[in-house]
Amino acid sequence: MKKMPTRQFGIPWRSLGWGSIVAFGACLSVAAWPLWQPEQAQSNSEEIQLRIDPAQSKVHWTLGSTLHTVHGTFSLKRGEVRFDSGTGKASGEIVADAKSGESGNDGRDKKMHREVLESEKYGEVVFRPDRIEGKVLPQGSSTVQVHGTFLLHGSEHELAVPVTAELTGDHWKGSAKFSVPFLDWGLKNPGNFFLHVNRAVDIELEMSGNLENPTVTKSATPPLAARRLEMERFLRPVINLEGPGHVFLRAGR
Repeated sequence: MKKMPTRQFGIPWRSLGWGSIVAFGACLSVAAWPLWQPEQAQSNSEEIQLRIDPAQSKVHWTLGSTLHTVHGTFSLKRGEVRFDSGTGKASGEIVADAKSGESGNDGRDKKMHREVLESEKYGEVVFRPDRIEGKVLPQGSSTVQVHGTFLLHGSEHELAVPVTAELTGDHWKGSAKFSVPFLDWGLKNPGNFFLHVNRAVDIELEMSGNLENPTVTKSATPPLAARRLEMERFLRPVINLEGPGHVFLRAGR
């Protein structure tokens, strides 16, 4: 089929009248508005995955009493945390081996496992994050608040943990300090008439592992330069400004 030629009509702006000019400009503005949204409207979101290496991680605990302060450790079994850097939504879990708990005193440790933790029955202590408050930088050091559920002795408790993390290349390391009010959560008091212990145990968590390649999700809004090019293509068949005070409308014959 033969292509129909186009004609250009040169019309002085003054001959259109102010009402026509305003109406014509309004139509173009409405049509082109989606193409000129500011680039800040874009929202980039990364899903970051932090895998914990149990061999390079450790749980340290401290329990004060009237006679002395007891220090001990737990080993981590596994751990992985995933979170969306845009929304702060988090998932995954960090699992400690309850049976690995030790303080350097066999008699005290046996009592802890048998009467307090009941580690034969409740073999894992688990923290499951659900959201992160604060900004985690893709590289470098960040301090955030991690909210989640703490599973201890078969019961779940809400907990907020301050965490400092440093991301370097494909590796990361982090630390967290918080208190667990184990007596208020229903665990047995290990003290006696002569020995009174604190109602909460202080926890310091040291973590290290691999940083998975983040998945970047971009909004459907194109970058500003691309939207400008799209607008030019949109307007070219409709209007061509040439010379002072004239507008040339293109139309088929």
